[in-house]
Amino acid sequence: MSANSCPWLTWLSPLLLAWVLGNALQLQQAQLGSGLDYLWPLLGCSLFALGAHMVWRHPAFAQTQRPYMACLGIASAVLSVAALAHASVGWRALLYQQGQLPAQLQGIDIEVTGSVVSLPQRLSDGWRFRFQVAQAVRVDNGAKVDIPSILQLAWYANDKAELQDLPAIRAAQIWRLPLRLKQPHGLVNPGGFDVELWFWEQGIHATAYVRTTARNAPPVLLGHAKGGDVAVWRQMARDGIQQSVREPRWAAVVSALLVGDQAGLDSADWDVFRATGVAHLMSISGLHITLWAWVARWLILRLWRYSDVWGRSWCLSLPAPYAAQVGGLLLAWVYAVFSGWGIPSQRTIAMLATVCVLQLQAVRWPMHTQWLLAMVTVLLIDPWALMQAGFWLSFVAVGMLFMGQSRHAPTAAANPVIPHTQWQNLKGLGRYIVSLCKEQWMISVCLAPLCIILFQQVSLVGLFANLFAIPWVTWVVTPLAFGGLLWSSLWQASAWAAQMLHAVLQPLSQLSWAVWHSAAPPWWVAAAGLVGAGMWAGRWHGLFRLAGLLLLMPSLFWPASRPPTETVELLAADVGQGNAVLVRTAQHSLLFDAGPRYGSESDAGERVWLPLLQRMNERLDILLLSHQDADHTGGALAIHANQPHAQILSSITAAHWLGNTLKMKPCQAGQSWQWDGVQFDIIHPLASDYGKRLSPNARSCVLRVRAQGQTVLLTADIEAFQEQALLERMGTALKADVLLVPHHGSKTSSTHAFLDAVQPRIAWVQAGYRNRYGHPAQEVMARYADKGIPVWDSPRCGAMHWRSDAPTQVVCERDVQRRYWHHRVP
Repeated sequence: MSANSCPWLTWLSPLLLAWVLGNALQLQQAQLGSGLDYLWPLLGCSLFALGAHMVWRHPAFAQTQRPYMACLGIASAVLSVAALAHASVGWRALLYQQGQLPAQLQGIDIEVTGSVVSLPQRLSDGWRFRFQVAQAVRVDNGAKVDIPSILQLAWYANDKAELQDLPAIRAAQIWRLPLRLKQPHGLVNPGGFDVELWFWEQGIHATAYVRTTARNAPPVLLGHAKGGDVAVWRQMARDGIQQSVREPRWAAVVSALLVGDQAGLDSADWDVFRATGVAHLMSISGLHITLWAWVARWLILRLWRYSDVWGRSWCLSLPAPYAAQVGGLLLAWVYAVFSGWGIPSQRTIAMLATVCVLQLQAVRWPMHTQWLLAMVTVLLIDPWALMQAGFWLSFVAVGMLFMGQSRHAPTAAANPVIPHTQWQNLKGLGRYIVSLCKEQWMISVCLAPLCIILFQQVSLVGLFANLFAIPWVTWVVTPLAFGGLLWSSLWQASAWAAQMLHAVLQPLSQLSWAVWHSAAPPWWVAAAGLVGAGMWAGRWHGLFRLAGLLLLMPSLFWPASRPPTETVELLAADVGQGNAVLVRTAQHSLLFDAGPRYGSESDAGERVWLPLLQRMNERLDILLLSHQDADHTGGALAIHANQPHAQILSSITAAHWLGNTLKMKPCQAGQSWQWDGVQFDIIHPLASDYGKRLSPNARSCVLRVRAQGQTVLLTADIEAFQEQALLERMGTALKADVLLVPHHGSKTSSTHAFLDAVQPRIAWVQAGYRNRYGHPAQEVMARYADKGIPVWDSPRCGAMHWRSDAPTQVVCERDVQRRYWHHRVP
């Protein structure tokens, strides 16, 4: 069936594209409407399309006018399909929203009975796992409560002794646990990972941690769920890998490839994989499952064609291409389920199934129609996939291959389900290798602007690394990992193969030019870059392809925007319970504190600041660590490793472990410098304070920044005594326009006298959502309110922006990125 035999096929591509656009439009909503709000546009567009069709079919209508009405009919049909997509996603989101945790149940001890339904992740200080709720009752009165059916749980130990006593969490265990729940809340920073969208897609409407206090009943293991849960088999496979592979580092790589468990991968190894552009091979992504379908299809095809060796040929019962198509799809599905059946895996199986059905039905649709149909199929399963980087990387890569192939001789690479079949002699193998190199070159160039948009970096060695890594992981590492299910010794062989891959990638990642970094370009520059990539990939005239390259180049070399001379810009990142403020001038940058640690696995430097600095293409001149508390220095090591040239100022003494690691210069009152017409002054601590027995908070560095008649005061964790000392020493000179609220709004700071002297017009609080310290304290916030000082805090605002040339305006990143799935703090 082709376009020539089916006139309606010419309508299909615009309608599919309309569905994608309608879906995308709905995802831009900051707040969901009612069900009727989605119904009226759909009814209006449908009635318009029906009216246009009836007029066009009326016999009295002039034949000469019918082409115009045909165009009008297509336009009305496109609008109707877009309205249908918009409405269907909106109604689905409304149903999702009904399952959220009631706000009044936050912070209340609830005893929950249920089972572990995921592969538990072992942390250095506890466990993390997904929990399916069977029953929930309040601890205080025993009343049953309705909570979301799926919870994301954490079970932490308070000390080493408690860590040793923690039970081993296994899939399918049934527990009765005392929990404290809260609505999912993530960090919101420019270009940061949208964890609240991730929770939304996973159907998780509450997070919780196990309460192991004397006031709560202890956790009780009630038994194990019956039935062959896939999570149990995945756990058995992971345990077998850990027992069979000698080094935990390589056992983690094998587990990531076989069961999708990436938690154990070393951060240094991740850096190597990202720098060489092969990180997509270390996770169960769409490309990974597609490659596995490719290998499975090729093996089944060969087995089927030579089945007559064992007797009657199987081809007489079912043609080999049909068997290979169906078998490859089924084995890909098995792999996706065994790896955890995550959202990316579901999208990939849907795409492969769509293409497989079209081929089994001998449908010869245009490549762009097949591409759009696969995209719509994915969006029907997961409408929010449009917001994920993996979706765009997968479909743009396949789309560019479609554009680059010959119209009359499509290659197997254009269809990820059908492999190359030119392996029957050495000449065919040579053509295959050349074709693979060309395709990899095309994908590397065409995905470059998309990588700059999404990650602000492009691996320049990725072309060479992927030429080796893709076949090595596909044909060696992964088959050996699967073979370990039958013979456990093969897991060690798979680990050795992964080690060999790392040995090849490591030198490439160390090259000074391995990665190209660039600031994130505006959307219109990025769109022009993608159009240019498509023009370059297409088989058109050389001048047309050259024009495509010219369109592509600005997205790769876009300069980072900076404030003008004599202007200062502040960015108080959303780092949770901690401080971290980026101060920028026309040509210089200072980072005041580095944010907290989130456990032994991650910190604010790695999770927040490195992506943010990379997005802005920022080079730090000074890293100022106010004092040694972990909520201010947790990300310092990661930032220093990424920005080793930055000078470090701090009040941390040499006795502190961080002081023994980093070369630092003491900060003390009297230090001052000027950058681009902006004045910087350290006003605390005094040099004499270093000889006194003071707490780290009392020795916090306080930075004052002045530009264009505006003053910023960054106070870290000073308390009432230090506030009074500053008042006595500086008096009215302490007045500031922007104040970083001392000690996150603790009761020990922000005295009446201090606020009367500073008289800020803007106050910022950096604190974690529902943090255990109760910051900011209500009585302190009431003090600010009584004095008419507006306060912005990171749980409600996300990252906060301010510039001296717009001194009354604070831009909240949560307002900029606002979507209906984002948590709203009352």
